[in-house]
Amino acid sequence: MLELLMPAGNLKKLKTAFHFGADAVYIGGKQFSLRAFADNFSEEEMIEGINFAHALGKKVYVTVNIFAKNSDLENAKEYFEFLQKVKADAVLISDIGLVTLCKEVAPDLTIHLSTQANTTNVLAVKFWQSMGVKRVVLARELGYDEILSIHNAVPDMELEAFVHGAMCMSYSGRCLLSSYFSNRSANRGACIQPCRWGYRITETERHEGKPLDIEQDERGTYFMNSRDLRLLSHIPEIAQSGIVSLKVEGRMKSEFYVATVACAYRKAIDEYLSTGRIDDVDALEARLETVAHRTYTDAYFDGDNLNTVCIDEGQSQEKYIFTAVVLDYSDGVATVEMRNRFKTGDVLRILSPDENVDDRLFTVDEITHTQTNEKTDDAKLVQHTYSFACPYAVQKGDLLLKDMDSRNSSK
Repeated sequence: MLELLMPAGNLKKLKTAFHFGADAVYIGGKQFSLRAFADNFSEEEMIEGINFAHALGKKVYVTVNIFAKNSDLENAKEYFEFLQKVKADAVLISDIGLVTLCKEVAPDLTIHLSTQANTTNVLAVKFWQSMGVKRVVLARELGYDEILSIHNAVPDMELEAFVHGAMCMSYSGRCLLSSYFSNRSANRGACIQPCRWGYRITETERHEGKPLDIEQDERGTYFMNSRDLRLLSHIPEIAQSGIVSLKVEGRMKSEFYVATVACAYRKAIDEYLSTGRIDDVDALEARLETVAHRTYTDAYFDGDNLNTVCIDEGQSQEKYIFTAVVLDYSDGVATVEMRNRFKTGDVLRILSPDENVDDRLFTVDEITHTQTNEKTDDAKLVQHTYSFACPYAVQKGDLLLKDMDSRNSSK
């Protein structure tokens, strides 16, 4: 079993992740999570999400991975008690004090160690095992040989690793830049991502403090910016290294991102588990090119790879516009919730777990605004529901997309 673990920044993304093949999701509440600017989950939404997952036989892990201060501890105690009560499948913790507190007040909660703990060696894994941790999310800086050696030394410890998504330029994300520039701590969930900014350097002796560009190409320079991780082609080696959970970064990313990445990795994992290989890596990686991303890299999986990790050429745009999510399909009519504006005459693509996005396209004809039952040629009200004829049998949760180069037609 190889678990596909997807990010879910809110309840809609949680449902999208499961629809497109995730075995588990990781989420954050309104506190103690390292994605303070994500939508995150209220207690009521968390209960709904956990119940939804369990009805499908899936799992929900909750991030509690800040570095806590004394003032956090009382609220953390109540939070752990709540998570145990609502049957969260695990909590992700990086702070040793919170690990101790969780064991004390919520002994039935399974503890996974966050990558923020920077676990890079066998002795550290053994220590966390002695502390009652069931799974360790290894540091991104580890390669295949190092992961395999940890697994061989501690075979009864579950190991999880990031396989896709953005990476911090600091060691496993423990960065001080955000605190320095804005007094918003990355280690308490408030990172402003200053490593993504463009910078100049100053040479103080010969150029009298004049700022100098570091030119990489015509689009500028991002000399601290990390490329995005993509290890889909390495799934066979990942499985052989002892990793049991393949984690995708992106709680701040869109439903389209979650759906596309989950679908690609689901197909790759299933093909590997059934045949021992992945035959059409190029086609699956082509799907990953359709979402917004920086240049992809294998990072450290094959060993030190500093030349491809540290410098990036900027971020690509998404190939498609996420237009609507399907709510229902009956008698040839799709009912959808609008995400981005569309009109009659627009050509839409269907993104579903079982079909290629290039295989099913159709032109929107007559549109009905379902709240008013009035006809319209312009679906422009965000999160309102619309219905129209669809020649393909779509499922609840499928996404409808427009080509990015058609965006001007719906303005």
